[in-house]
Amino acid sequence: MFQFEQQNSPLVQASSQSIEKESLEQESLEKTSLDQNSHCDRLAPKPTTIEATGLSESLLLDLMVKHIFTAGVLTKEQMVAKIGVTGGILQQLLDIAKKLAWVENRQSTASGQMRYALSNSGDIHAKLTFSRSGYLGLAPVPLKQYVPICRQQSSRGNPITLDMLKQGLKSLVLPDDLLLKIGPAMNSSRPVLIYGPPGTGKSFLCRHLNQVLGDDILIPYALAIGNDIIQVFDPELHHTVEKSLNTNPLDLERGHDPRWIQCHRPLRITGGELTSEMLEIQFDSHSRNYMAPIQLKANNGILLLDDLGRQRISAKQLFNRWIIPMEERRDFLSLQSGEHFEIPFELILLFSTNLNPKELVDEAFLRRLGYKIHFEALEPKLYRKIWFQVCEDLSLSCSDEMFQYLLLELHKKHGKLLIPCYPRDLLGIMSDQIKFMKLAPVVTQSLIDSAWSIYFV
Repeated sequence: MFQFEQQNSPLVQASSQSIEKESLEQESLEKTSLDQNSHCDRLAPKPTTIEATGLSESLLLDLMVKHIFTAGVLTKEQMVAKIGVTGGILQQLLDIAKKLAWVENRQSTASGQMRYALSNSGDIHAKLTFSRSGYLGLAPVPLKQYVPICRQQSSRGNPITLDMLKQGLKSLVLPDDLLLKIGPAMNSSRPVLIYGPPGTGKSFLCRHLNQVLGDDILIPYALAIGNDIIQVFDPELHHTVEKSLNTNPLDLERGHDPRWIQCHRPLRITGGELTSEMLEIQFDSHSRNYMAPIQLKANNGILLLDDLGRQRISAKQLFNRWIIPMEERRDFLSLQSGEHFEIPFELILLFSTNLNPKELVDEAFLRRLGYKIHFEALEPKLYRKIWFQVCEDLSLSCSDEMFQYLLLELHKKHGKLLIPCYPRDLLGIMSDQIKFMKLAPVVTQSLIDSAWSIYFV
């Protein structure tokens, strides 16, 4: 009979060690979060005056008036949250707006907070302002403040090591020689071309690379180029970080400038839908809003151009557009008015293709890419590891005999390379059949044959 010893049982000790380990890991995560929050606070401290925002008084006034016009009535605290400035700056704006007779006091809330609304002249000014620009969001960050912070947040500031790469990609099964190529490429300032047959895991790997970077960054909600505003923050791309500290927007001692959003490093993926227009600032004439191009949204993160050679813009046109950004890490954009300006090109740029690179561009362009990494079929040992890993994920049982049948009787006889996507796809079909037929979750020869005939044409 199995008996426990209260104090010395290995199970009790293991449980205690596990709890202690989890506690240490949680403390480590909390410390990392606090360190990153502190870093963000130093990088972009809260401005306490209108001058410190880097924006004109008129731009901030117009934005405040538009927010009040849209909401009807707002409290001071609500305006602070909507505009992203401190209470002191907002009070300065309200005082100016009152002198201009644009804003009026309204009855206080039940908690005693003063509410504000627009006067007739304020309504007229708000409509005029909307006719010029439809932007309605947080106060923008001026370009001159954005550039140095973007440069400081470059992922190349913290070089990736082999241990970091292995830890970030621990859920993937990869050949060691591939890791030795990918790591240095991510530390390089040059673009990376990943090529090879379909299904070899090129896109799959790229989609996991931002997990290696790990840290958080600040993304401006919008950028100001003079009095024009370009929205940068994209909730579908930029995943915000939950704050470990409950920072009060009225508190000047804690928290960073609220015009910046603390996010995980972005991973922007675009494929066959890419057009030349997506590489430039887009202006919506209906809403009168400017939207940032994909490379600006992906700054300080990773931009993956998947399926290179199948876009609506040719590879040659794409490389011609990005010759300077790829070599000098700076890009040039323009507004509808024709005004040109320079922005940092601080991102890891990845290209992935199933095609022969020499058929896409000439040797001169290939030299500019710097790193060219070829993905190949797997060795049987790694293929086996993926196969049984997927079996475990799908709660399927598979014998070595059935795996050998797959290799020798199907892969070898039909000349099919050992591609990383096959285990997931073939076992997925078997899992579907098992559920449909109410079979035991066991991989059999008949299931393998059936899945093979369905999957391969």
